[in-house]
Amino acid sequence: MNIREANIRDYDILVALWRSAGLPFKPHGRDMRENIEKELARGCAHFLIAEEKGRPVGTILVTHDGRKGWINRLAVIPAYRNRGIARMLVEKGEKILDDAGIGIIACLIEDYNRESLAVFQKLGYIDFKGMHYLTKRQHPEV
Repeated sequence: MNIREANIRDYDILVALWRSAGLPFKPHGRDMRENIEKELARGCAHFLIAEEKGRPVGTILVTHDGRKGWINRLAVIPAYRNRGIARMLVEKGEKILDDAGIGIIACLIEDYNRESLAVFQKLGYIDFKGMHYLTKRQHPEV
């Protein structure tokens, strides 16, 4: 298994992995090619791709704001699940954040995504009680 940093040339691979894994995709908002390119250029976002024998099978997005790290968009295509790929992606993301001096790592999981919740709980992440997640969006595609 090889885990590598993605670049904007991997955009179609990322989209295919998200779709295959059943993640929501906002092609006219946050997930449009131009927005992903800007995110990569800022230097605090790392899209990682897991490949088995050259075939992309999983991905993760790791970001930070200088204080707290975030793990998002963890996706493993269904045929490759339960092989430890999600664990490897998360551990690689945690290492990136640790190397950046980030001591708090968080993830947001939609309540319908029970598989991701189970993966993160198994990896030692705990529900943080007493916090509400609020958003304000310019439009639904953001």
